[in-house]
Amino acid sequence: MNILILGSGGREHALAWAIKQNPKTDRLIVAPGNAGIAQLCETADIDILDGGTVVTFCEENAIDFVIIGPEAPLAAGIADATRAAGLLTFGPSAAAARLESSKAFTKEICDACGAPTSAYARFTEKVSARAYVTEKGAPIVIKADGLAAGKGVVVAMTLPDALAALDNMFSGEFGAAGAEVVIEEFMAGEEASFFVLTDGVNALPIGTAQDHKRVGDGDTGPNTGGMGAYSPAPVLTDAIAERAMREIVMPTIAEMARRGTPYQGVLYAGLMIAEGQGRLVEYNARFGDPETQVLMMRLGAQVLDLLLATAEGRLGLARVNWADDHALTIVMATNGYPGPYQIGSAIQGLKALHEDSFHMAFHAGTGMADGQIIANGGRVLNLTARGDTLAQARSRAYSMVQTIDWPGGFCRSDIGWRALSES
Repeated sequence: MNILILGSGGREHALAWAIKQNPKTDRLIVAPGNAGIAQLCETADIDILDGGTVVTFCEENAIDFVIIGPEAPLAAGIADATRAAGLLTFGPSAAAARLESSKAFTKEICDACGAPTSAYARFTEKVSARAYVTEKGAPIVIKADGLAAGKGVVVAMTLPDALAALDNMFSGEFGAAGAEVVIEEFMAGEEASFFVLTDGVNALPIGTAQDHKRVGDGDTGPNTGGMGAYSPAPVLTDAIAERAMREIVMPTIAEMARRGTPYQGVLYAGLMIAEGQGRLVEYNARFGDPETQVLMMRLGAQVLDLLLATAEGRLGLARVNWADDHALTIVMATNGYPGPYQIGSAIQGLKALHEDSFHMAFHAGTGMADGQIIANGGRVLNLTARGDTLAQARSRAYSMVQTIDWPGGFCRSDIGWRALSES
């Protein structure tokens, strides 16, 4: 079959890598892709936020299956456009994707179905928001309601930090995403990611992971889109996952269906885990990045079969075949990220990497210039490895980092520290 993946990051590179291994794949195109993806399969420079453009491209290229990677095309209704054109599609409708595109909507759903989450309040103007935060005190969590590329959340440990976050959001730091702000109770515990496929009725857990959001070692510095991840996440035990399915995920799926907006795609639940229970931090309507990179390393070619079962409403019959292994990915980012940074620096050493089912360099923000790979974004490379143990996967991944010659980039040196220190 002919498959189109929409997106240009490490998530899409990892999806393409796994899907290409499946014998059902005849032609694989990623739009717009990046320099690393272009070495794996075809790429196409089209506007993935324009439904008409995407549909026309699919018709002209006899596409059988569309997989939507990032959140922006989901929020823009690309899944609605492709389904309306009769194209088999993986990804929720714009109405269902509000579980990610609106923090306030997610809280409304949790209230309706009784899913455990933090106490919250929502505000559209600064004065009352500041008064609320002053009354509640710190620590407290400030979130831009809309999409902010994974950066619209401030965990404020002091009152001045909380008030500054409100000032920044209401002054337009995140554009329209910050026009409404959700203020939440601070939840203590350890956060982990739980990934579930759903066809709108049935649901199938497909793995756990733990991300490293802060830019610096020891989880210090500002939040980023993610500096590394590993799978599985030991803190998210089978018992906690089963309870999360029963108390959070399945009630959410049922409530979305009850409202006439059934959710089809991957539902990524960020859970705060304490005392043997997970509470919902947030939902994402797409695979996480960089969590997808470690999930794809562990799942491999079967991913396509699982995504097809989801899109075709056959998920009740699907099963995941897990190896007893571990995967870890290290993000190499451009110096200065997540603050201002310069693009265009050359990256050497990629050709010296040995890539196989245990070692992969997934490209996130790369381009080509004068015949060489250059950094074209903030998060640039995802050096990813599998192993029998997490320690082995970590050692392999950091060996890959040592092969890269890129003075213009950096990475954290402690990815996996929490799980390894607790083992």
